[in-house]
Amino acid sequence: MKDLDKRFEEAVKLASNPDLKFPPDIRLLFYAYYKRAMGHHHKSAGIINSEEEALISGFKMNAIFQAKNISIEDAKKNYIKLVDVHISKVQEEKLD
Repeated sequence: MKDLDKRFEEAVKLASNPDLKFPPDIRLLFYAYYKRAMGHHHKSAGIINSEEEALISGFKMNAIFQAKNISIEDAKKNYIKLVDVHISKVQEEKLD
């Protein structure tokens, strides 16, 4: 396994911790870079039952749209950077 792939997998494990809470804009960046890194493209989710679901779906589509032109390698690197910056911040806040 390539070093980048291994670092990406480790970053995903760290970011997947349900105890970590991030602001919505950071969560959307994680989502978009993860989807792009995995080679996924956004597809319509089908039936949307509420205005809130429609809004969330719209934000997700926008995040993916903004990340669509970066390479899979760059998406992995950006995801790793997000983890490095934001998880260390969250861990520092817990220590305070």
